[in-house]
Order: sequence, then C-alpha cells, then structure tokens
Amino acid sequence: MLRHAPQPSHPDLIVGTETGDDATVWRRPEGRALVSTADFFTPLIDDAHTWGRIAATNAGSDVYAMGGTPLFALNLVAWPRDELSLDLLSEVLAGGIEAAAAGGWIVAGGHTVDGPEPMYGQSVTGEIDPDDVLTNAGAQPGDALILTKPIGTGILATAVKRSPATDVAHGGPLHQAYTEAVREMTRHNAAAVDAVRGAAHACTDVTGFGLLGHLHKMMAASGTDAVIDVAAVPTIAGVDELIDRGHVPGGTERNAEFVAPHLDVGSASPTAVTRLADAQTSGGLLVSLPAEAAQDAVQSLAGDGHTAAVIGEIVAGEMVAGETPGQILLR
Repeated sequence: MLRHAPQPSHPDLIVGTETGDDATVWRRPEGRALVSTADFFTPLIDDAHTWGRIAATNAGSDVYAMGGTPLFALNLVAWPRDELSLDLLSEVLAGGIEAAAAGGWIVAGGHTVDGPEPMYGQSVTGEIDPDDVLTNAGAQPGDALILTKPIGTGILATAVKRSPATDVAHGGPLHQAYTEAVREMTRHNAAAVDAVRGAAHACTDVTGFGLLGHLHKMMAASGTDAVIDVAAVPTIAGVDELIDRGHVPGGTERNAEFVAPHLDVGSASPTAVTRLADAQTSGGLLVSLPAEAAQDAVQSLAGDGHTAAVIGEIVAGEMVAGETPGQILLR
C-alpha cells in the first residue's frame, strides 16, 4: 500500500502539495518568487516534432496556471535508443525548443536516460510576484467558471492511434478534429492567464484528471461546490461520436470513476459525463472569477482566437449532492 509522504514545510514555501496545485512556488529574498514544475509523457501522436511541441507547451502551462512567467526549462527524456532512431529524438527536442521559444522561455539543458519506451517533457522554472500567485483554492460562491480551451484531446488521440493514417490525412474523417486538437495543445496559456489576471479567485489547468477531476480538486480546496452547464463546455468537433464508437482511453474511464461519488449528473448523458472526464493534454485554464470579469475575459480571448466560454458557476459548499464541499452538479 502506498503511504502518503509528509507535507513539505518551509518559511519560503508559498505553495506546496497541500491541495494538489499545479506547481511549487518558492519565495526569494528580493521580493519575487520562483514557480517550478515538471511534466512528461509518452507519445500521443506519431509526428515527433509535434509531440515535442505539445509536451513542452503542456509543461509550461503549470507555470501560467499559477499566474507566473516561464524563464527556462530542462529537458526530461527517456529513449529506447536500440529501437528508435536518435534522429527522431532530435525532432522531439527541436519541437520542444520551438514551443519554449514561442512561450518566451529557453531550454537550458536536461537529462536523458535509456528506457523501454519514449518519454519527453520539461521541468520549467518561472517567476511571479508573491502577491499575484493563483492557486486552485479561493473560488467563491457567485463566481462564474470559465474554460479557455475545448476538451476532448484524450479521446481524439485514442481514436487517432486506433485508426489508419488515411483517416487523419487531409480529407479523412479525423483530419479536422486532429488539426483542431493539435492547434489547441500547442497553444500557450499565456494570453489566457493575462485575461484573468487581477480578477481570478482560483485557477488551474485542465490536464490528466479531466475537467471534472480538476474542478473537484478546485472545489474541495475552496470549500465550495459547482454547477456546470454541459452544453456550454467547448468541445473538439466529433468527440461525442468517437466516444459512442468506443474510443475512450483508460485514463478517462478512471477519471469518471474517481469523480462519480462527487457528481450529480442530473439529465446529462453517459456520453457527456465521459467527455467531461476526458484526460487532457495541454488543456486550457479553468478559472473561477466574478461573473462580469468572466464575460470580459471570454470576449478578450475570443478576439485572440481562443475557444473560451463561461461553463458554470460556484455555489456554497454542501448545497449540491453530497455532504462535503467539492461536489459538482451537471445541468
């Protein structure tokens, strides 16, 4: 049985592991603070360069979710060199450098090990004013919830892996959805956090635990509950059809099982619940903020090409199904 590690404690540790936040925040003597995070994963698409871009964008997202600005990163790599060409690894690393440059940070080094399967990501360090740190705690009853990217990337990636290359190629049935998913997974969350800076009460990015899992963590940390308008949640085109055809990754199924005790599905269909639990890669920001500020942020992001939307509201804890805060009602 796994034992919980003791909670870290230090006078300069502003944000640690208490509520499962996106990154660690450490106070520096000059009045600033460092934001530090790490993320890496196996390939979710075949194109090595694009995988590198997605993995680096995903790693930097945790810094943005805390309200910080990335400064530099170290590559984290496992590579089966006897099975895959090092030229492919060069493509992965080039994609990571390209994504980092687009986000304003540099790749300053890293570490590579032999491994049974390829893995890539980055450890990213950024900075922030300690007074401007965003966490997943702090959501307030009456706040609106906004999501700054569409969901469905986990389901789409599973469908791509199971389908012939012709389905993804131009003119194929998955081409439009694949193109949209890659565009969103390589889109940095810098503009999204800028749009809510100064107004957000709580913020997190939507990644492996899916929208419902990350929302539950935010509500539990904030002592509140949430109501989600299922129809308002932006979604990659065709995802519901892919769910109905059985293209559901194991991580998404586990997410749905985990959040089920905290969920009142209302009239939502099983397909909708699966979609909302889908494990994301390099997803958008989920932000709790006053309703007027939420509308302003969505309009601003729409003008910048984001598919952002108000997807629900925060209500007082214990007002939704269940006896403890952290509950979610779908409507």
